[in-house]
Amino acid sequence: MSTQPHSSAIALQLREGDEVAVAMRDIAAGETLAPFPVVAREPIPFGHKVSLDHIAQGAALHRLGQPIGLATVAIPAGAHVHTHNMGFEQSLAERQIGTRLSNAVRLPAAQIPTFQGFRRADGRAGTRNYVGILTSVNCSSLVARMIADHFRAPAALADFAGVDGVVALTHKSGCSVSEGGRSMGMLRRTLGGYARHPNFCGILLVGLGCEDNQIGALMRDERLEEGPLLRTLVMQDVGGTRSSVQAGIDAVREMLAIASQTRREPIPASELVVGLQCGGSDSFSGITANPALGVAVDRLVACGGTAILSETPEIYGAENLLLERAVSREVGEKLIGLLSWWEEHTRDEPAGLDNNPSPGNKAGGLTTILEKSLGAVAKGGGTNLTDVIAYADQPVTRGLVFMDSPGFDPISATGQVAGGANLICFTTGRGSCFGCRPAPSLKLATNTPMFLRMEDDMDINCGEILDGSTSLDEMGERIFRAMLAAASGTPTRSELLGYGEDEFSPWHVNAWL
Repeated sequence: MSTQPHSSAIALQLREGDEVAVAMRDIAAGETLAPFPVVAREPIPFGHKVSLDHIAQGAALHRLGQPIGLATVAIPAGAHVHTHNMGFEQSLAERQIGTRLSNAVRLPAAQIPTFQGFRRADGRAGTRNYVGILTSVNCSSLVARMIADHFRAPAALADFAGVDGVVALTHKSGCSVSEGGRSMGMLRRTLGGYARHPNFCGILLVGLGCEDNQIGALMRDERLEEGPLLRTLVMQDVGGTRSSVQAGIDAVREMLAIASQTRREPIPASELVVGLQCGGSDSFSGITANPALGVAVDRLVACGGTAILSETPEIYGAENLLLERAVSREVGEKLIGLLSWWEEHTRDEPAGLDNNPSPGNKAGGLTTILEKSLGAVAKGGGTNLTDVIAYADQPVTRGLVFMDSPGFDPISATGQVAGGANLICFTTGRGSCFGCRPAPSLKLATNTPMFLRMEDDMDINCGEILDGSTSLDEMGERIFRAMLAAASGTPTRSELLGYGEDEFSPWHVNAWL
């Protein structure tokens, strides 16, 4: 794949043999598609596809050599190829397991870089030092936010140096959730993962008292034990809203005093757990930011670190690229099982799994889920797939791990953080605005025009790869170094803007909601 075209190229063929090329700028009708001797028959928007030859009706179209859909009509050379003449087909991927395992390279301990993090009592590494407020039910959300709001002003934390803040993470569930059901298990697993998260020094868990998701049952199921840094508060027991807010403020203040005694120390990059996200994707996601993030992931894994790839509907059609690297048949079969569940789960949707890409994705040049998935999978680099886990589960292996989740970024990232991700890397082509406290979120722009429009929200411009000013490998190294810097306390753009609390969104699969 050529990701650094000659400056005169206006159409980029990603792999020899692909029937289509990607427009490197808006192309007018009648322009020659340099470097190809093909004339555009109609305007081709920036990032969209154009046919390089006649394509017969019913023929498969390819990008990077992978099938991304079928021509619904005959398409002449030079035509705009998009949703009007290209259709969705069930996954065409060949599901062969373990046929392309990589020879994993592990750096000697002396060569593994470090970051300045927080070593917790259980041995895990934090990249931030927050006190968090979690809720068992929606009914305790206001109290949780009022407690956190008390500590918003800088003066409120003046006596607690080294603490990143107090955050309230609320949700809309906790009742009408059946005990023993899948949704209750997912909710408790998510809350338990956040309660144990190494980016929190202390946690206050606030409940109403009569909810289905009883705090006692949550503590039991998640094997949580109350102590100086894990406190609980039940509003009906304390005496209502005002009394609960004051009791919560007092409890948080005590935890802040402990948190302020914690100091950053050198920790090897092997302790990083990075959640991989893409949102507001465009046609360039799979050319620049996603594969560059994949290069950074390969570096992380070489250090012994962990990367969590998620969004199961967004690997559909490109699952072969992961199955080929599954370390065992068991791991591969688990991934196939997830895809089968999603096929059934979306069977009654008007477009099935092809309901994703979104309108914004399509405006950015993507057509079918098969095409979108091809770019999404690239975030995982070329390393082996070591395990497939349920939503909000903790990885038990290092390396590249796949976690089941929907494609909706807040739900997916919430599951990754519950699983222990202490950093998020988020690629975007259209310009997603996102954060995920307590984990810092690095935003990677796929193209320079968007980066320049939304520079306040973006951390790195991967569009430089297309511009020809840097290589894919150089950008991957830059992302890896940005991971280490963010993990050491350098604030990300989303943190500076205040994102990260509203995006907390546990996944529910529940008949009663």
